[in-house]
This record gives sequence, C-alpha cells and structure tokens, in this order.
Amino acid sequence: MGCVCPGSISADILEKIGRHPCYSADAQHKYARIHLPVAPRCNIQCNYCNRNFDCVNESRPGVTSEVLTPELAKEKFAWVKEQIEQLSVVGIAGPGDALADWQFTRQTIENIKAIDQDILFCLSTNGLMLPEYAPEIVALGIKHVTVTLNALDPVIGAKIYKFVSYQGKSYIGAEAAELLLANQLAGIEYLVKSGVLVKINIVMIKGINDKHISAVVKKVKELGVLVTNIMPLIPAPGSAFQHLPQTSMKELNALRDICQLDIRQMRHCQQCRADAIGLLHEDRSQEFRMYNRFQGELAVKKHQPQKNYRIAVTSKYGKLVDQHFGHATQFLIYQGGGQEFLLRETRAVDQYCAGMAECDAEDTDTKRDKIIEALKDCNAVLTMRIGYHAKEQLRKQGIYIVEYCDSVETGLRYAASQIADLPFEKASGYE
Repeated sequence: MGCVCPGSISADILEKIGRHPCYSADAQHKYARIHLPVAPRCNIQCNYCNRNFDCVNESRPGVTSEVLTPELAKEKFAWVKEQIEQLSVVGIAGPGDALADWQFTRQTIENIKAIDQDILFCLSTNGLMLPEYAPEIVALGIKHVTVTLNALDPVIGAKIYKFVSYQGKSYIGAEAAELLLANQLAGIEYLVKSGVLVKINIVMIKGINDKHISAVVKKVKELGVLVTNIMPLIPAPGSAFQHLPQTSMKELNALRDICQLDIRQMRHCQQCRADAIGLLHEDRSQEFRMYNRFQGELAVKKHQPQKNYRIAVTSKYGKLVDQHFGHATQFLIYQGGGQEFLLRETRAVDQYCAGMAECDAEDTDTKRDKIIEALKDCNAVLTMRIGYHAKEQLRKQGIYIVEYCDSVETGLRYAASQIADLPFEKASGYE
C-alpha cells in the first residue's frame, strides 16, 4: 500500500483539520490552543503515568499547575482569548480523563460555546467511557477526539495498565485490558460514523508494545481513524515505568515510517501538559495561571481596608486544596484577610461521601447537615469540588463556596478576593 498523502483526504475534512494544530502540521505555526484542566479524576491507572508530579518546566500529559472549575475555565478562556488572537482550539485533556469527570467537561464546553461559537473543541480520553458519552460528544458538536489506545492484545495491555475502574468495579490484568479495549473500539467506531475526526495516541514502550503498534495502527485504520500519533515513553517520576528507558527518536521515527504506509502520522506532537496554552512549540501555561490574574486583582485592592474572614478549607495534608467537600474528615479553619491568614483550628467531621459517586444520595443528608452546621460561623468554604446539594445548603446559610485547586495559601487569597465584593451580611467579616 502506498503512502497515505494529504491529497487522498476530502476537502471537507481538510477544512476541519486546518485550524487544529495537533491535526495539521501547517496549523501548528498559525493557530494556538488552550487546554483547560477541569477533569482531575481518572478511571484507569497506566503504569507510565503519575499525575501527582508537576514541574513548571515539564511538558507531559497529566501535568498541570492548577485544576479549574467550569466557571474558572470560562474566565480563563476569555482572558487568554483577549491576549492570543490566533487561539482556535479549546482542548480538555484531564489532568485525569475528560470523560471520567464528564459533568465538568460538558459544562465547560457549554459555558465557552455561549460566548464563542467559532472555537473548536477537542477532547482527549482513554476511551473507557466512550460508549456511554459518545452520543453527547456528537450532540455537543465536538469534531475532534483523541483516544489513547496502546494495545490490542490483552496480555500486552495487562503490562501497561495497573487497573481499570468501571461502573463501580475494579478490574486488573488481562480482564481489565480486554474491557478497556472493547469500549475503546466501540466508541471510536461510533464517533467516526458520526463524523467526528478521531486521532489515536499510542505510547511506544520499548520491550512491551513496540512490536505490536503496527497492528494497532492497522486496526484503527479499519475503523476510519484519521491519524495516529505514536509517542515516546516519558518515564514519569513515581510511576511504575519510571526506570524504563525513554524511547529514542530514531526508533520512534523508524516505526512512524512503517505505519505511514497505512495511515497519516503525526510527527510534531509536543506531548502537552493538561494546562498547555499557546502555539505547540511555545507553551505559555505558567504566564496564564489564574493565580497571576488574581494577584493582579489583589494588588489593586491591597491599599483598601482589609476585612477579616473565616474560611474552612478541605485539604489532605494542609498544603493543597486537593479534597472533595464530601470526602473531608476535617476542615482547616483559617482567619484573616487580603494576604495573611492564620490557621485557627481543625474541626473533625464524619465523611459523608465515598468513592466516585456524586455524594448527593438521600442517606447522606444527616451527615451533610451536621457538617454544614459545624461551618455556620464561616464566611466561605474553600474546596476542590463540592456536590450540588451541599453547595445549595451552604448558600442558604450565607456561606460562599469557592472551588479551587492550588496551594492553600493561594486559594485563601483568591477566596478573600471573591468574598470582598459580596453584598450579603456574611461577607462583612470578623473584627
């Protein structure tokens, strides 16, 4: 079979990929993207992945310096759009899986569509939940989806995936890999038949799946996939594969040359962070951290009279705002305003939510009500995530909710900047 050249692709498809820097090598120099990290959870554990490790100088999938709510994501998009005229694509690539936190992914897309009808949307997923959410993806008008598919053979897949969590049950070994593959293939087929342009990412892991990748490429070609992106393994610190060698570019390009005979190959991938911004070759994510934006707002207010607020924080170890409201067994109570806060006390509570559920079941009402009663003297709750019913109950008590994921110090300053403009009595602070 000869080389699959651009001339063999219809004009309609070429128009669709022309503004997407990941799908078009030419577009990478003309158009910018923004990855919005609104989906922190993941339903599989890949042995090459460690999402807890973040370095500002590192470009690797799963890395982000902040996790945003859909509301903050909309604000960040508007901010970046003002500064980067060539912004053409909004991507959601985690830092977990876009479909594992589908409610946040969907809300983010709907929020941005309301203010920009021309922007392109792109999702990256492991594909486990594609059979469930593919119809909604199509209905939302998303035209670009990337699926990471590393193996067709369950024995090989078992070496790559530590576990798969699906519909409340955990799977391991070949059974996990087989389940994942079945959902990936079904979802890919549905998307392609629905007119979605699908790109397949494949991580090349020497000695594990490198001899198997050409078979993966042939299979996805049968399904109508547009392009495959064979990526080198980046041994992530703390991952099961941290001691494996990084795949060399010589080996990678030799495999790409072979697979190019079957399907178009992406050769300009930067293996972007989950919060990447800008052109592919110049990530500006640290420039556009929401922390920088809020610091500017605080600088304007720093000479104004500062009120004293009491803020309850959910944090696993007291460093990061990294815990769901319903998962907390204690709340850190800080008091202060503006730039300085002191930890006044720690309040123990009974956790009312477990696992990946929404924490809104009826049998959780009593425990949730006790927690809200314990926080009634606070101006605000600073938490990574919170369920709908808990949020509404807190609002009825006049307690402001701030969903944020960064350091506790940064989160407290941001929370104070938000409370300062509130009209109701709870915002008056403690003297």
